[in-house]
Amino acid sequence: MNLVLESIALFWRVTWLWLAAVYRAVAPISLQSRKDVTGWLAVITGSGSGVGRLLAVRLAHLGCRVVLWDVNQAGNEATADLIREAVPGAHVWTYTVDLAKREQIYHAAKQVKVEVGDVDILVNNAGIITGTQFLDSGDQLNVKTMEVNALSHLWAVKCFLPAMLRRNRGHLVTVASSAGLFGVPGMVDYSVSKFSAVGLIECLRLELLKQGKSGVKTTVVCPGYIDTGMFQGFKYRFPLLMRELKPTYVADKIIEAVQTDQHMLCLPRLFYILVMIKGIMPVTVCDALAEFTGALNTMDEFVGRKKD
Repeated sequence: MNLVLESIALFWRVTWLWLAAVYRAVAPISLQSRKDVTGWLAVITGSGSGVGRLLAVRLAHLGCRVVLWDVNQAGNEATADLIREAVPGAHVWTYTVDLAKREQIYHAAKQVKVEVGDVDILVNNAGIITGTQFLDSGDQLNVKTMEVNALSHLWAVKCFLPAMLRRNRGHLVTVASSAGLFGVPGMVDYSVSKFSAVGLIECLRLELLKQGKSGVKTTVVCPGYIDTGMFQGFKYRFPLLMRELKPTYVADKIIEAVQTDQHMLCLPRLFYILVMIKGIMPVTVCDALAEFTGALNTMDEFVGRKKD
């Protein structure tokens, strides 16, 4: 009898969750409940440029105290200056951190705890890409790609999650990639690192669910090509269907996802459909679609920021 009652309860719960998910997917953000993060302490990695810089400014506008981590000291200080100019009275701290080095992450995390306080929002945003065929990529670059794009997320979460668990409040944001959902020729090590980032946040979400820590939220972001210079030369066969994303648009959507506790954010929305197709279609069919859409050739003319 208990199993029957549990099954009935599950049916109504799943129905409610489906309806809630549909509403959140279609309702304008202005009609959705948004949490107040005023006074929260946010750490953003890769804050010296691009989406990381934009996220830092937006979080400051929301009233967050902002900690900036980047290996590029000049870029990081420029972000801090931009925040102080855009948000008078903003609280911002900068730390020069090489996200490829675990020891530097741990050291900077200790400094933040002592000098600033417990972290409420962690945005793992830093990332690099080699953009070469797998057998042409050197071992050192493969390792560094994993260190920055995947392992740095692991170490940073280990540093800041315990305080979130104690207070049952916080938000872990992982900026992954659509390459963490679909394999792409020419970026094998990058895709491996991003698949890892997606898996990390999914496992953490389930661990938090098991522990009953409903106050600690997670968001994984899987965008397509963002026009920041990092992916210069990357091309879609059908640009009208899969166009490049503007950094400001991506940053705005990430902030909305944090405020509404969205678990996964795919940009553009077409990727939600592609994930579903990948799950139900035979591999041979997915391969045929990849050939037709030009997904196999998107990296053929890749240049990247290193040759700007």
